[in-house]
Amino acid sequence: MMEQYKNLLEVPADTMGKWQEIVDIMTDIIGIPAGLIMRLNDPHIEVFVSSESEGNSYHPGDKEVFLDSGLYCETVIKTNDKLLVPNALIDEKWKDNPDIKLNMISYLGYPILLPDGNPFGTICVLDNKENAYSPKFEKLIKKFRSLVQFDLATIYMNKVLGDENKRLNDYIAEIRTLRGILPICMMCKNVRDDKGYWKQIEAFIEANTDVGFSHSICPECAEKHYPDMDLLSSNLGFSGHVSC
Repeated sequence: MMEQYKNLLEVPADTMGKWQEIVDIMTDIIGIPAGLIMRLNDPHIEVFVSSESEGNSYHPGDKEVFLDSGLYCETVIKTNDKLLVPNALIDEKWKDNPDIKLNMISYLGYPILLPDGNPFGTICVLDNKENAYSPKFEKLIKKFRSLVQFDLATIYMNKVLGDENKRLNDYIAEIRTLRGILPICMMCKNVRDDKGYWKQIEAFIEANTDVGFSHSICPECAEKHYPDMDLLSSNLGFSGHVSC
């Protein structure tokens, strides 16, 4: 299950700054002590961004083993749906969850998805008193969740374009390597690279391109060096083309 979380996107510093503003605004408007963006980081779930609000006991880098953690966010990610817990102390399912130790007894959280549909983590708010969170607050958090997911999509596309750019640059470098005059020995057919070393032409091309070689014998060489091959091929039904 956790295999999909291994290749983490690198979030730029300016995006992290934007997300910090998001969680700070959330806590200020709703009037709660903690707003978080959580991130899956195999095999843990960690606090990725935490609001700089009074009474917040969560810090960036805090983490727990994800599976069977009992955390509110684990349920959000597994169900890929909103979770609202107005008061964990009177909720049989949540009365013993780990956040109770931090006196966070109410929770509202939404899943954050990567562009490929896999979970990135959650965006959530927590309170140290009973809180049912109004529809207005739910709408606010969902709007911020959309902004975070848009940023993730942009980061993902920049990474894809960067990889494509690298492949293109590598291809251009290969073309440049093979352009112009290539020094080749008129006796052994070895070629000289740009560092002055002599190499077999196969080794040179394989080192500078994506081309591979499969050695064969052309009909003229077969006739010259293996005069009995035609007779052997006809007896065994071969075509006269040998490859290894």
